Amino acid sequence: MDPLKTYDYLERARRKLLDWTRPLTHEQFTRAFPFGLHTLSRTLAHMALAEWGYWCVLKGYTYTPLLPREEWIIDDEALPPLPEVERVWREQAARTRAAIAEIGDWTKEFEYRSGSPEQPVIVTVSPGDVVTQLVLHEVHHRAQAMAMLRQFGIAAEGLDYNDMMDKWRHA
Repeated sequence: MDPLKTYDYLERARRKLLDWTRPLTHEQFTRAFPFGLHTLSRTLAHMALAEWGYWCVLKGYTYTPLLPREEWIIDDEALPPLPEVERVWREQAARTRAAIAEIGDWTKEFEYRSGSPEQPVIVTVSPGDVVTQLVLHEVHHRAQAMAMLRQFGIAAEGLDYNDMMDKWRHA
């Protein structure tokens, strides 16, 4: 597996997801649903925030749940508008891609602190584990966002890796 190609796929799929979301009104973007993180705003902001958190872990910085909310790159509970989510995520994507490119040993385990400030826990992972979580976490929440978009009549589909990344030609 090529981690940078996998991250490139995430970015392509993310662009399509954002393209589907842009035409929505702010009321639609913040409409509550009875599943997932309940709104597209919170879901997309959470995805960007989580990517920042995994980047922090890779870089050896303090993991986001242990930081005061005002230090986060975006507050997913504040239902930020889509332009803010896109700006934050775009800026974070460049940092994330660079961090993935810098990884030398994908299997060397390290520890980081997670949990809450009141009940911290120590987590042992490898860079490969962190990048795998980043990818699968985004795909998980992207599926929720796609289900929300379908409620607005948007045919959110066609984000399979092979459709977006493989080279196709007629035999």
